[in-house]
Amino acid sequence: MHETEFRSSLQLEGDPRRLKMIIVLVIVYGLTIGLHFAPWSRWLLLGLFSIQALRLIFAPPLPAIASVTSQATDLTNVSDHGSEQNSPNSSTDLPFFSLLVSAKNEEAVIGNLVKNLCQLDYPSDRLEVWIVDDNSSDRTSEVLAVLQQKYPQLKTLRRGEGAQGGKSGALNQVLALTKGDIIGVFDADAQVPAKVLRSLIPVFQSARVGAVQLRKAIANADENWWTAGQSAEMALDWCLQDLRIRVGGTGELRGNGQFVRRTALDDCGGWNEQTITDDLDLTIRLHLCQWDIACLNFPSVREEGVLTLKQLWHQRNRWAEGGFQRYLDYGHLMLSGRMGFLKTFDAVLFFINQYLLTIAFIPDTIAAVVLKQNPMLPAIAGFSLALSSVTMAFGLRRSYQMAWKDAIWKTVPGMIYMLHWIPVIASVTLRMCVIPKRLKWVKTQHQGAGENILEEVGLQEIESNA
Repeated sequence: MHETEFRSSLQLEGDPRRLKMIIVLVIVYGLTIGLHFAPWSRWLLLGLFSIQALRLIFAPPLPAIASVTSQATDLTNVSDHGSEQNSPNSSTDLPFFSLLVSAKNEEAVIGNLVKNLCQLDYPSDRLEVWIVDDNSSDRTSEVLAVLQQKYPQLKTLRRGEGAQGGKSGALNQVLALTKGDIIGVFDADAQVPAKVLRSLIPVFQSARVGAVQLRKAIANADENWWTAGQSAEMALDWCLQDLRIRVGGTGELRGNGQFVRRTALDDCGGWNEQTITDDLDLTIRLHLCQWDIACLNFPSVREEGVLTLKQLWHQRNRWAEGGFQRYLDYGHLMLSGRMGFLKTFDAVLFFINQYLLTIAFIPDTIAAVVLKQNPMLPAIAGFSLALSSVTMAFGLRRSYQMAWKDAIWKTVPGMIYMLHWIPVIASVTLRMCVIPKRLKWVKTQHQGAGENILEEVGLQEIESNA
């Protein structure tokens, strides 16, 4: 039933998103200009954001999440003493994990990731690793072939040239071959802590939790100013998510380091192949199906940050477009109350803050000039930026266990870096009104330590004998 509703909402014929985007812009422009004729309107908006801010500031701890650390430690201690893995029957009580990676031209990093996943601290009979080679044109398939001989948990699936659906299509295709109770998804450049699966078990003991997102950290944060900014951004994102979940809001998936209960995934019809951000789309559908999403601060999953402004621009444009698409696709279902009042309230304010405020700056400025009034939005935007700054400082302190002065010192350039979202959102909203939807496979170029892993798996020897 859920899958039918979701497919119906997408209206696959034509390009309804472009029409919906135009309608959204007309409404935003009209409302923004209209608010200038109601002096109390800016106080209404500030009041709504103030209520949400107070809720987040005084957010109570979640008992289920608070107990994870101690339970995970107990499991870890059992493993460290050897009794967990040596007991012939104990592993059957543990959930079965299927770890999935969709890889396209990832020879530089895929070998390190396979080694990482196949050597996790978890019984090998309760774990499988699936790498989907999405028609790679480099040596990804050769690396995987060699590693399959070494790691029995490793299974591979190669997709042909005509395969559709991008990353979502790859994940859906391999899902039918997996047997895990919990499905984990990683990017090819992920660096995964050894005890991560044991840390997840207590969280999934809650029947309402349909998915868990690990905090993401930037492995090359010290590379340059852009990667340092991404590191601060990830800390802000995790802290904000944690607070939103605590007040009954909508936790979100972030692709790399996400774990989804199979029953929850089946409930909402798998991954949507009509989106460019599979994680953000799945987030909304899980909440619409009455599942909760939890997040974990420790352990985190590390990934490569993009190195240049050009790479960042392309990556964030895709994220912003996919994030907006989910509201266009499922907005009517969200507003129907299916997620519950608290989640709907949280999602709507997040949408306004992340997207609509930026869009509304143009009509706000026009109305202010024509009517000879002060613009409404700078005060609201300043309030939002101030809250984000505080949240980033808290996130940096909690994520990286640093002193307050260090967290504040990193917050200043971090918030300057965050301003890149303003032109990104403006560009994306304009493009979505003009250019038809894009569903092509888009990936971030990963650097890794390609030559080292190629030597280790003997790929150079294979090439010399070919």
